[in-house]
Amino acid sequence: MTIHEQGQANGADASVGQLVERLSAQVSALVRDELALATAEMKRKGAQAGVGIGIGGAGAVVALLGLGALVAAAVLGLATVLAAWLAALIIGVVLLVLAGMISAFGIIQVRKSAPPVPEQAVQSTKRDIETVKESMHR
Repeated sequence: MTIHEQGQANGADASVGQLVERLSAQVSALVRDELALATAEMKRKGAQAGVGIGIGGAGAVVALLGLGALVAAAVLGLATVLAAWLAALIIGVVLLVLAGMISAFGIIQVRKSAPPVPEQAVQSTKRDIETVKESMHR
C-alpha cells in the first residue's frame, strides 16, 4: 500500500517533517507552473506586439514610397486640369491620410498586446492564494 492509499495524503498520519516536505514540493511545483504560464503568455504577447510594430513600419514604408513615386505621376496628371500647386497639394493630402490609416492599424495591433503583463498567470496565482487561504481557515 502506498502512502497516499494509507490516508497520509491529507496529512492525518504524517509527521510535521513530512508535511513540511510535501508543502515545499507542492509550492515549488506551483511556482514552476505559474512561471511557465507567465513565460508562455509573455511570448504570445511579444509576438503580437512585433506584428503590430511590423505593420506600422510597413505603413511608413508605403508612405515614403507613395510620396516618392506616385506624387510625381499624380501631380502631373492633375496639373492638366488644375493648377500645378493645387494638384500637388491634393495628392500630398491623400497620401498622408493613407499613411495615417495604415499607421493607426499598426497602433491598434500593438495595443492589443497591452498591457505587457501575464494576465492569465496573475489570475491563476490569485486563485492559488485564495485556495491556500481557504485551506488554512478550515
